Amino acid sequence: MASSACVTDMARAAACRDGAAAAHLKVVSIFVIFVTSVAGMSSPVLLAGIFRGKPLYDKAIVVIKCFAAGVILSTSLVHVLPDAYAALADCQVASRHPWKDFPFSGLVTLVGALLALLVDLAASSHVEHAQYAPVVGQEKELELGVGCHGSGGDGERGEELAKVKQRLVSQVLEIGIIFHSVIIGVTMGMSQNVCTIRPLVAALAFHQIFEGMGLGGCVAQAGFSYGTIAYMCLMFAVTTPMGIILGMALFSLTGYDDSNPNALIMEGLLGSISSGILIYMALVDLIALDFFHNKLMNSTPRLKKISFLALTLGSAAMSILALWA
Repeated sequence: MASSACVTDMARAAACRDGAAAAHLKVVSIFVIFVTSVAGMSSPVLLAGIFRGKPLYDKAIVVIKCFAAGVILSTSLVHVLPDAYAALADCQVASRHPWKDFPFSGLVTLVGALLALLVDLAASSHVEHAQYAPVVGQEKELELGVGCHGSGGDGERGEELAKVKQRLVSQVLEIGIIFHSVIIGVTMGMSQNVCTIRPLVAALAFHQIFEGMGLGGCVAQAGFSYGTIAYMCLMFAVTTPMGIILGMALFSLTGYDDSNPNALIMEGLLGSISSGILIYMALVDLIALDFFHNKLMNSTPRLKKISFLALTLGSAAMSILALWA
């Protein structure tokens, strides 16, 4: 039964194979995805720069960040994880050992979440240790009656620690998104299936806009220098196009199609670990941090309701795209 399903799937894919048309679509997609990626990630950063210092700036940043968290959570659960599961559940892979014996997509997702936690713990420990020495020095000064910092210094240290933490979150988040983008790009680049590529071009354009807004919302709050922001924006924008070019080169040199079982295994494993990283970052470092530890949100119940609505809208917007990509 499984073998007949495989034959049917292969016959359907063969009817849609057109190398020349696929190559043309992929060249168009490289430029479209680059432009939409830049627009998506730069828009929250530019808006933050324009409204910085205005009365509603802090509240607007929180709402944008919650929308971003919804986008990232939906990306991991509705896009990345199902694709990874489908790749490892493909009849060409699932009929082999050990892939048919264990749910590896769930296991590798768990590993990705634990790795993100490990990075988070190590970085937080490093940051706290780096902050510890100045704090001890100031406390000794106060004991000797030399210093006069008081609670204001504690507040400044807390803000600086929060900003360093936000920078770490943004960087780890970009790593997870880059994994995901590379997989998308290479998979599209190797594919010769016009029926698959054609709807993907439009869907990925919107996908990159929303995902870029998610990452850009986090970067906007992190207080990076303009050079670092530009570098992170460029890395996000070029990753999927570079993945497409790499996939095209791999197919041209080796004929290694995306329907090959080994390619499906690699896609499934990378997608699963990326999904674990994104799920952890969305739930722990974005949603939980803002809804339970953000003083501004806790002091304004109306802002919490608006933020939850933004979270829901971000999740819904990204989930709807799963109809096409």
